[in-house]
Amino acid sequence: MKAYVGLGSNLGDRETHLKAALEGMAGLPETRLGRVSSVYDTAPVGDLDQPNFLNAVAQVETELTARQLLWNLLLIERRLGRVRSAARRFGPRVIDLDLLVFGDQVLESEELTVPHPELHRRGFVLAPFAEIEPGLVHPTLGRTMAELLDDLEERPRLKPTSRPWG
Repeated sequence: MKAYVGLGSNLGDRETHLKAALEGMAGLPETRLGRVSSVYDTAPVGDLDQPNFLNAVAQVETELTARQLLWNLLLIERRLGRVRSAARRFGPRVIDLDLLVFGDQVLESEELTVPHPELHRRGFVLAPFAEIEPGLVHPTLGRTMAELLDDLEERPRLKPTSRPWG
């Protein structure tokens, strides 16, 4: 199954945190890391009183279920020092790993919703996603990642800053 994961970091050595998360994903059982986007320097959304993020999107091919993959992503976050806070849900974080798309599956539960419910509204996710997979069709909206990026009312001015993973 092809899945896509959004990565973000806005605390400490952001680039090192993204690399460590990718290494963790590459080491998951029954999973192979595929294409990874460039890194995008982006302003925070929602809670604006925090540093800019570095964001990227990675493709993985996995034999895991969506829930198993999510559980492993949360474990990687914890190992890298992520502490989730209900008081400041959209606050600063060492690392954030979001399961964006899991094949063409549509799942909705208390613990997991795929495709990610905010995917089509977030330029900081759509820009790197469209970079590596512009023709991928959103499972519920029927639009490609490139079309969804073009559809944003206020298209973000995002430029890739680097591609540290080759």
